[in-house]
Amino acid sequence: MRRLVVFDIDDTLYLERDYVRSGFAAVGAWARTELGVADVGERAWAAFEAGVRGRIFDEALVACGVGANGSVMSQLVDVYRSHAPTIEPLPDVRAWLAGRPTDVACAVVTDGPPVSQRAKAAALGLAGWADPIVFTEELGPGRGKPHPAAFARLEAATGLAGGVCAYVADNPAKDFAGPRSRGWRTVRVRREGSLHAAVASGDDVDAEINGLAELDGALGWQA
Repeated sequence: MRRLVVFDIDDTLYLERDYVRSGFAAVGAWARTELGVADVGERAWAAFEAGVRGRIFDEALVACGVGANGSVMSQLVDVYRSHAPTIEPLPDVRAWLAGRPTDVACAVVTDGPPVSQRAKAAALGLAGWADPIVFTEELGPGRGKPHPAAFARLEAATGLAGGVCAYVADNPAKDFAGPRSRGWRTVRVRREGSLHAAVASGDDVDAEINGLAELDGALGWQA
């Protein structure tokens, strides 16, 4: 019998804050060259660390004495989303992949702007072990998580369904309803330092772990 383990990307395979820091560094480099200001990236990171969300670039630009007009903001967002990120899989991810059972197939389902998520997938080397990699925004409007479309696509691609499939992800607000609706097992990775670590798991989570060293036990599959 073959089994399928599907992973989210952000805060599951690496810490998303590392992508944020990498993106702000790219934005800072662009701002130094194009706007002549030296510390946009540092100010953006400080705002993020302080809990600011949604207006980070606006606040960083204003603090640097630069007007946050629409054109500049659009360029900053484009730089952030399209940069080649400095991220890598966490050690427990590398260890689990190296020792996973030979009958377990792996795939990925991820939300977010495709340009960003594809850059993350490339930086993390996902194509070397995950097939397919499903970017939900490419499935059509309204088909991101928690919509089950991505999981139905994986069932069609692999010929596996229901209890021999599991989704491993981090965000209880959206990650688990879709796979649970198709009878999959759901495992929440609640990593220290992840963006949703303080959010409690819902009743659509079968098991909660701190890292992939605990994954085989959480899956509960017979060897």
